[in-house]
Order: sequence, then structure tokens, then C-alpha cells
Amino acid sequence: MTTTYPHGGRVTDAPAAGRSRARSGGGRMARTWRGRASDAPWVRPAFLALLLATALLYLFDLSASGYANSFYSAAVQAGSESWKAFFFGSSDAANSITVDKPPAGLWPMALSVRLFGLGSWQILVPEVLMGVATVGVVYGAVRRRFSPAAGLIAGAVLAVTPVAALMFRFNNPDALLTLLMTVTVYCVLRALEGARTKWLLWAGAAVGLAFLTKTLQAFVILPPLALVYAVCAPTSLRRRLGQLALAAVAMVVAAGWWVAIVELWPASSRPYIGGSQSNSFLELTFGYNGLGRISGNETGSVGGGGGGGGRGGGGWGETGVDRMFGETIGGQIGWLLPAALLLLVAGLVVTWRAGRTDTARAGFLVWGGSLLMTAGIFSFMAGIFHEYYTVALAPYIAALVGMGATVLWEERRSFPAAAALGGSVAVTAYWSYTLLGRSADYLPWLRWAVLTGSLVAAAGLMLAGRAGRRLALGAAGLGLAVSLAGPVAYSLTTVNEGHAGSIVTAGPASMRGGPGGGGPRGGGRMMQPGQPGQQGQQGQPGQPGGPGGGMGLPPGAGQMGGGQGPAGQGAQGQPPGGGAVGFPAQGAQGGRNGERGTGGGGMGGLLNGASVSAEAEAKLKRNADRYTWAAAAIGSQNAASYQLATERPVMAIGGFNGSDPSPTLAQFKRYVADGKIHYFIAGGGTAGGMGGGPGGNGGSSAITSWVESTFTELTLGGTTLYDLTDEK
Repeated sequence: MTTTYPHGGRVTDAPAAGRSRARSGGGRMARTWRGRASDAPWVRPAFLALLLATALLYLFDLSASGYANSFYSAAVQAGSESWKAFFFGSSDAANSITVDKPPAGLWPMALSVRLFGLGSWQILVPEVLMGVATVGVVYGAVRRRFSPAAGLIAGAVLAVTPVAALMFRFNNPDALLTLLMTVTVYCVLRALEGARTKWLLWAGAAVGLAFLTKTLQAFVILPPLALVYAVCAPTSLRRRLGQLALAAVAMVVAAGWWVAIVELWPASSRPYIGGSQSNSFLELTFGYNGLGRISGNETGSVGGGGGGGGRGGGGWGETGVDRMFGETIGGQIGWLLPAALLLLVAGLVVTWRAGRTDTARAGFLVWGGSLLMTAGIFSFMAGIFHEYYTVALAPYIAALVGMGATVLWEERRSFPAAAALGGSVAVTAYWSYTLLGRSADYLPWLRWAVLTGSLVAAAGLMLAGRAGRRLALGAAGLGLAVSLAGPVAYSLTTVNEGHAGSIVTAGPASMRGGPGGGGPRGGGRMMQPGQPGQQGQQGQPGQPGGPGGGMGLPPGAGQMGGGQGPAGQGAQGQPPGGGAVGFPAQGAQGGRNGERGTGGGGMGGLLNGASVSAEAEAKLKRNADRYTWAAAAIGSQNAASYQLATERPVMAIGGFNGSDPSPTLAQFKRYVADGKIHYFIAGGGTAGGMGGGPGGNGGSSAITSWVESTFTELTLGGTTLYDLTDEK
């Protein structure tokens, strides 16, 4: 059964399709391979092929990223050793401090490591599976109301989006968050079909779990989803509002149980809440990880404490309506963003005369509203912003492209629809030509091939209503190919190399940016687990920031090179008006077996982990079982490197930024007096130097000074250690 719109477009009636499947009978396995009885024989094999291709793409050379973001990998290792660390998301198994996010994003990886041991594949395969699942959910949501072709196009667009190919192979929380947001949209669309309370409750539960993954970002899409349901659901207004209230309760329960336990748990017997200045998860949620991201007032962050607004983004790039199309962000997510916006408008035009409860129009409103709301916040948030955050947009763009393209295809006999379809291809190709041109030495022939092919495809699609079906299909196939050529190339480049550190980007190295897309390169190839490279030379002194408050790092704060890699360069100050902590211009990660280190350096160990020499690893392991912590180091990334190398707890003083007041000098002295910490590892980076980030209360500088003046220094393989059992 299909619905015919006034403009002539037809869309599959989802409930009828579901009844056809129910009548098909047969075994469950047969239905898995064959799909719906009403489907053409190619539909289910094509869907399974899409999932398989996505899995193979994301699994390719997966171990090249090593431990990827060591900050989260260390927490995964800790959670695999201690259920208490698993529950809280602690950075180490001795539970000194948590990561600066809730722990749900760590749980699948920690379970994998607990079952299969510590290693790159064990950490990253769960992220790959989340990517494959997200593609499947997008296909299911779009195919259910539109057509198999729409679902396949949407799934393919998502799979080859460069930032998706990056983040579904990386261990940041964004992979799980993106999956859960997509599941939320799917559940709302199912609820809209018949005002089904069950599906709305599932949507609330998904949002709650997403909150436990990345706090308030989970709530970004709630306004458009709630509004569309309140207006379009096929039941009375009173019942609609009651259902939304029940969904809110489900959301609070799904997220609130963990929050309540953490807030009620005595602070003295749980780890410090990383990223907060008062050991409070609620402060972390509404401050550093919440409203501070919007306003730029992020106490204790890298460059935090200063507001932003207008077109300023502090050290995180310019804000504004064109941010998603910017120099480095455009290549991550923007390839099909113009097409998605055009097709959203076209889809609403086709369905605008439909009844209030029409689910096709509701689909455009839900996916489109989620895209506009998320992109709008990303475009104007003045706080910490990284290019990889935009993976959250990928499912919304993909769905709109699949839905809009097939709706216009159904109406191709109408010249305005054919012109809109051809115009979308032309705009996409021109934008791809522009994005490819931003890296002049990257496949220079491809941009011209895309531009030329698009002219042929656009002309063919504009004539599709008058041409034969075979010619029209050829034009559609060519249009799809030229539209995806750029993102496919970037995605293949992305999976062909490893990525490590806190700031990573997709695509060719020449397009990699720093924070917010405006900074220097970052995200190099990670040293493989258990294969330390040779220590490089110390970085050059940082330069002071330019006018506007830019802050250089202290002398020698450059990332330590590894495996014969080049020396890390010191931190550069921001350009005039930057107003934030300077970031390193270059750096080096350790290589494997003496391999040349590559990629972007860290902020003195703040953004990337350190290279651990074999001598230092052996020293830290010796008699480690006698101590609660084998060592302590400034900053989570620095501590994580040694923890992953030794698989022993290493205390991260000051948390991620080195600016959290955990532990205080008095607490640290007490730990040392009680014989709980064996070594102090010199070096490491903090936001703004060894005293904590702007506005932070960290005591890392005082701890460092006390250790250096009290205990004996020992240098092994380029690493300086202080034996906390051996006073001078």
C-alpha cells in the first residue's frame, strides 16, 4: 500500500508493509535472508551487503591506531580490572579520579577487554560494531516509511561519511552517543505510526543512556522530537502530552539511577569526579561538560574560563552559521550537508498538503529538526569544540539524503522535482570540488572528475521524466557516484592510517586541524601497544601568545618524540585575538619497532600520551604489587601511557587537564607517607602549565615542586622518575 501526495509522490505505507511480512510465514532464518515477502529479491541481500561492506571498511587495519585515545583506553583497562572503576569510569583501577564523562561509553570496551584481554582490537571492535549498528538503524528507519532504495542510500551515505569512518574506529564516547541518538529517532518514528506509548518509552530510555554517555549533548535533539510528536501523533492532544511525560520519566530513570548513586555515595570512598572543581558530577554536567561548552566559561579547561560570542570561539575556531562548512570541518561532515538541506525543503514541499498525522512528513521534520538543532548548537557554541563532534550530524544528513532523493525520484515526471534532484547533484558536486580543492595535492584529478560527471548526471536527471527508465537510472547512478566520490576518498584515506590522541580528524593530513578547526595539525599514528619507540628530543620552548590573551606553554613542553621520530615542537601562541592557550604546531608519536613517529604532537602530554621506554616500564613494574599506585604523573594522558604500558594503576594528578584539585598537596603527602605511591613521573602537560588550567584549582605545580625538592631523581630511557620511598 502506498500514499499518494498532491504533487504525485508516493511513499510506502509502513504498517501495511509490516503486515505483509507478518503474513509471509516461514522460519525466522528464512525471513532474515529473504526479508519481507513484498520486497524484491535483491533488497535483503543488498542490505546485508551494506552492513558487511561497512564492517570491512571500519575494520581495515584497525590496530594501526593502537590504543587510540589513551585517556579512555586507560579507563577501559581500569574497568576491566575493577568493577568499582567500571561503574564510576575511573582512570585507574585504584580509583583516584574518573574521566571527565559519565562511564557508559566505556562499558562495552571494558567488557570486551575483561573477556578478551587488553589490546587495540579488543578496545576498538566494539566501536566498529556500533558503527555498523548505526548504519542498520538508519536503514531501518528510512526504509520503513519510504523505500528500500531510500534506506540503502541513507545507510551508504552514513557509512562513507569521513568523520563516521574516523569515530566508529576510535574509542571516544561519540560512537555510542551517535548510535543512541539514531535509535532515539527510530523509536520516535515508530511511535508516530500509531501513537504507540511503548516506542516513546524506548526513546526516553535511549536518551537516558545517551546522557550517561556524553551528558547534556543527549538532550540537544529533544525539542524537535517532542514538538513533532506533540503535533503529529495520531491521537488526542491530552494523550500525546501524557505520553511525552511518560517518556520524560523513562529518560530520567534511565539516566538518574547512576547519577543518584554517585551523588549519594560518600566522596571519601569513591574516585574524584574528573573535570569538576568540587568533586560533583552535577557540577561537571552543568559546567565543564554542559553550559560551559555553550558560553565558553569552562573552569579548569584548556583555555577555559573565558567567554565567547559573536564570531569568536576562543581557541576553538570561529563560531557562526558557516562553521560546519569551515576550512577543516567541511571535509569531516559537510560533503552532503547542502544536499541534505535542499532535500529537506523539497521533501516538505512534496508532503506539505498531507494530513496532520502523515508519517512521511513527520520523518522529514524529525530528521531535519535534529540536524538543524544539532548543527545550530555546534555552529555557535563558544566553548570546547572539536571537528569529530560532527559525527552526531552524520545519521541526520544521511537519512535526509536518502528520503529526499527517492521522493524526488518518484516525482521526476514533474520538471520542478527533476530540476531539484539534478540541482542537488550539481550543488553537491560543486561543493565537493571546493572541498577537494582545499588540499591541492590530494587527488587533484578527482575534483575535476566529480565536476564533469555532475554536469552529465544533473542534465540527465533534469530530463529523467521524459527519458527512458534505463537512461534515467543511469543518470541517477552517476549522480550518486559523483556525490559520494569525495567522501569515499576521504574515508579510504582515513581508514588507511592510524589515529591517536585527544584531537583527531578524518581525511588527508594536509587538512587536519587543531581545536575547532582553526589550529595546527593533530592526531598522529599511535605507537602500538607494548612496542615502545626510542625517546625523541624534548620540544623547544613555547612562544608567548599574541595580543588577546593567548598563553604559550612553559619551556620544553613539546611532545616527546618516539621511535626515531622528529622532536616535538614547542607550543605556539594563538594569533592576535586568539585569547586561549597556545597549541603545539607539530609533534611526534612513538613509532613501532623504531619506525618513524608521525602525526600531531600533544600539549606537553596533555593531548597525546607519552612514549614509554622499556627501561622505565620495567622499573615501574618492579615491586608494583606492593603499592596502590605504581606511579603518579601530571595529567591523564601522561599517566595513561604508563598505565597501559605496565597494566598497573598510575595516578593522574589533576585529571585530564592537570587542573582538577585531585589530589591536593596534603593528600598527596599522606599517600606517600602511607607508602601507596612508588614513583612520581616528571613532565606531563597541563592546561596553561604545571599549575592547572585557567580558573582551575589544581595543585600539580605544588606537588611537582615538593617532589623535586624532597626525593631522589632517576633517569631511565629519557624518562625522569622520582622514587617516593627514597628521600634526598
